Amino acid sequence: MKSLLTRGLWLALLILPVPGHAENRVEKLLDNLTLTALSLLGTPYVYGGANPREGLDCSGLVQFVYRQVGEDLPHNALAMSRLGRAVAEDHLHPGDLVFFDTLGRPYSHVGIYLGDGRFIHAASAGVEHVMISRLANPYWQQHFDGARRLLGLHLPVPR
Repeated sequence: MKSLLTRGLWLALLILPVPGHAENRVEKLLDNLTLTALSLLGTPYVYGGANPREGLDCSGLVQFVYRQVGEDLPHNALAMSRLGRAVAEDHLHPGDLVFFDTLGRPYSHVGIYLGDGRFIHAASAGVEHVMISRLANPYWQQHFDGARRLLGLHLPVPR
């Protein structure tokens, strides 16, 4: 009986992922996601744009960035708002999607949370390029619709 239990424990150790390894995978995904997003700063805003060479809109930016880490998302902020799981504003992690009502309808704008109260998004009003904004900005606070976590659902989220 003892040898069967010992063999079972060894087998479990070989099969089950090591928690640190899973956290490293998420951290690498988040690093790649963040670096990709930041590399697009200044990319022109183009309505319906999904290619950085031609320009991006908000959902095109998110779709492009997430595609680089192996996630296939729709090119629509409202559709993205139905993915993953809801996250409270005070529990945001880098890589979470943040949503806003900017056109008089919920979930009409989306960005990627970067940490430290900042998010990256493709802005159309006045600025017309990919930029970083602060969630604490009164405009964004007034129009905030919520956030969703897509990465880390099947892996631990880094602390």
